[in-house]
Amino acid sequence: MCLAILVSLAGSMGCTSSNSGPGDDEVVHLFNGQDLSGWTVFGTEKWYVEDGELVCESGPDQQYGYLGTDETFKDFDLSVDFLQEADGNSGVFFRSSVDGTRISGWQAEVAPPGNSTGGIYESYGRGWLITPDSTLDDVLRMGEWNTMRIRAVGDEVTTWLNGVQMIHLNDDTIGAADGSIVLQIHDGGGIKVRWKNLLLTEL
Repeated sequence: MCLAILVSLAGSMGCTSSNSGPGDDEVVHLFNGQDLSGWTVFGTEKWYVEDGELVCESGPDQQYGYLGTDETFKDFDLSVDFLQEADGNSGVFFRSSVDGTRISGWQAEVAPPGNSTGGIYESYGRGWLITPDSTLDDVLRMGEWNTMRIRAVGDEVTTWLNGVQMIHLNDDTIGAADGSIVLQIHDGGGIKVRWKNLLLTEL
């Protein structure tokens, strides 16, 4: 499922900038609560805005689908709220690019309980790089709003779910990459996830 750091970014993404005060990092609101300005849809799955929230839903093809920012972000701290209304198999990719419906980059997993939400997965490559300890399965609240935080600085990646640290990873390949923030909807059908408050601070 935008605020801008610069006026030019605000114009290109349809964003507005937060007023943090002198010297404070400004926050980019990636989603403006009205439409998909600043984003590109990849694939035939459904991406739309409803009640000020960004919704992804399986379409008739029941294939992988992606929604990616037109801007790219290297080092950042991103927070996003999500609610899994149905099967929640989805995720937040970072430093990523999409060709058709084939993605390169890394995914912070969003999935039903017991499926490694907050872990880091490399599509079409090494697969799972790290998964949270199974004792953290109950941090996810299926059917309720959750907050995922992803911090990527150089080759260091940390994720939190509802304020609980899920993983910490150092990876040279991730550190060398740059790219977009991309939301995913998994194949298989029957998936519906709502997103809001996509707040990013560039570091």
